[in-house]
Amino acid sequence: MTDVTEISDEQPAVDAPPADESAPDGPAPAAPTAQPAADAVDLDVVERDLSAVEVALNRLADGTYWTDEVTGQPIPEHVLAHDPLARRA
Repeated sequence: MTDVTEISDEQPAVDAPPADESAPDGPAPAAPTAQPAADAVDLDVVERDLSAVEVALNRLADGTYWTDEVTGQPIPEHVLAHDPLARRA
């Protein structure tokens, strides 16, 4: 019986074109296109979100984070867990 656990030190050959070979004839690859509108970043939305985070951090520093801004009542934990930027219950 032969031992099938022997491992060869040889690496398989890789077929790569020589470095000095010129590109094949034909059309050049297309240039990258602009991002579709769905992937575009809406800077107004980012700015609003950043502003809301800054307000929440200020409310946290002031000790009013857990308080409804209008009624003064506590904001329930589940509301803040769902939306940490909530200012009203």
